[in-house]
Amino acid sequence: MELDDRKLKILQAIIKNYLETGEPVGSRTISKYTDLNLSSATIRNEMADLEELGYIVQPHTSAGRIPTDKGYRLYVDTMMQEKVDEVNTMRDDLLEKADRMENLLQQVAKMLAANTNYATMVTTPKYRSRKIKFLQLTDVDEYQVLAVIVLEGNIVKNRMLKSDVALVKEDVLKLNLALNTFLQGLDIEEINIGLIQKLKSQVGAYQELVSEILDAIATAIQEEGDIRVYTSGATNILKYPELSDMNKARDILSTLENKEELTQFVDNQDLDIRSDEKRGIQVYIGDENKVDSMKDCSVVTATYEIEEGIYGKVGIIGPKRMDYERVVGTLQNMMGQLDDIFKNKKS
Repeated sequence: MELDDRKLKILQAIIKNYLETGEPVGSRTISKYTDLNLSSATIRNEMADLEELGYIVQPHTSAGRIPTDKGYRLYVDTMMQEKVDEVNTMRDDLLEKADRMENLLQQVAKMLAANTNYATMVTTPKYRSRKIKFLQLTDVDEYQVLAVIVLEGNIVKNRMLKSDVALVKEDVLKLNLALNTFLQGLDIEEINIGLIQKLKSQVGAYQELVSEILDAIATAIQEEGDIRVYTSGATNILKYPELSDMNKARDILSTLENKEELTQFVDNQDLDIRSDEKRGIQVYIGDENKVDSMKDCSVVTATYEIEEGIYGKVGIIGPKRMDYERVVGTLQNMMGQLDDIFKNKKS
């Protein structure tokens, strides 16, 4: 007997509720939990069919139902397969897109340097929100599991983790369900001690593995907080007498070559995508630059946005007597071109 949509939704509600509470689930709870708008009597009939088919079981005569291994299996195979397919497709697409994005940003830096005769920098996209979209565990052998962590923005991270307890396939299945039930949609800052304790109470002997998974999630989110910076036209600085003094030029060139220092420089400009003012062209003159080596320079920046919450910065660095009108016009034109590119990628 194949399950219709109604039975599948009721089974899904039972499993989700049981994972959250650890308590048998009754028909009254399901009537509030789902969007089926069914009476408790109708739900009881459907639950009786699910029990007869072996998907749920009643541990005590007066208790509600809990899922069986067969129920968990059906839940994963039919209701989470779409997520699994999405992860696999995402991983292939992201490899291709990553190459395209890197090439695009490097090309932007080169074009701006050639058009302005100043030094330029372009940062990779930064994700303001890095929530957990989906987690998938796959047992590799008896003591190893592959964790696929999907963050908001379809960022995929893979981690190979060791378990101190021998892995059982059905337990890995239940771990997947528990992790997604408790963590899906959360940022790392929202994962508090109470939630961790509640999660660990559902995973039996795999508490140490859950700790490893949480550490892997934190690391993945931290990595996505890091940005890379592409530069071009650094030697253009030497064309301007006021910057070509040996010490000044050395310091500026060192900053442009030192990606860590340049990243700090970008961060110090107080980029805030949520502020409408900061989304336009920003000009930092002399002492307004927070990095010492840039005190004799002007830096003009603009923000590109791939989609909501995913943004980066483009900057042009030159002498304080730079041609501001030309630089601002060039940046505005480049931002328009990037907007067109990103809109076309979405459509």
